[in-house]
Formats: sequence, C-alpha cells, structure tokens
Amino acid sequence: QVQVVESGGGLVQAGGSLRLSCAASGRTFSSTAMGWFRQAPGKEREFVATRRWSSSTSTYADSVKGRFTISGDKSQNTVYLQMNSLQPEDTAVYYCAASTRSYYGNYYDANKYDYWGQGTQVTVSS
Repeated sequence: QVQVVESGGGLVQAGGSLRLSCAASGRTFSSTAMGWFRQAPGKEREFVATRRWSSSTSTYADSVKGRFTISGDKSQNTVYLQMNSLQPEDTAVYYCAASTRSYYGNYYDANKYDYWGQGTQVTVSS
C-alpha cells in the first residue's frame, strides 16, 4: 500500500514564505511524477506545480510562477514546494500527489495521479 504524507502547512502573513514537504512510500512504489494541487473553500481543486522525473522538469500554474518552486528526489519519492511572496489568495488546502504512469503530455490533470495525501492547510493573512 502506498502512503503519501504532506507536512509544512501553517499560518503566515502576506509576503511571507512556507515550505511544504511530501513523501510517498510503499514497498514497490516508484513514481513518474509528483505534484501539488490546492483547493480553496468553495472552489475546485486546481493544479499548482509538478516535477517530472524522466526529464527533470518542473511545471507551474501561471498563478504561482516566479513565487513557488518545486523540487524533489525521485529515489526518495519526495517532493517539496517552496512558497514565497504568499498572498491571501494562496490560502487553501494543499495536496501532494504521485503518478506511476508515463505520459507524453503534461501532468496538469489530477486524473493522471494515482496516489494522494490528506492535505495540509496553508492560510495567508492580509
């Protein structure tokens, strides 16, 4: 069984920073990509960032480009999200997700991920 566990959420003032961590584990688990999504109250879950291991590339939602940085280690199935210049609109529950499938296209779609964490709350006060 695969477990995905996030940590690092919290309360921060606008302009501040937080770093989220995520680790996926399982006896024979190997991911092809790991990413972050978020869901604000009353809104649908949205893509934030993803790290594709085969090409060592990172992709970001336009709303976080230049402020958030995703990094990680494929061998450890870990991924991090460094969030700088946080704004109140970044307030959401942040979910880590892992994919075990290979796609030629992007990993923006939540349906391309197989395993999800329980989420960690990020609250940005104005």
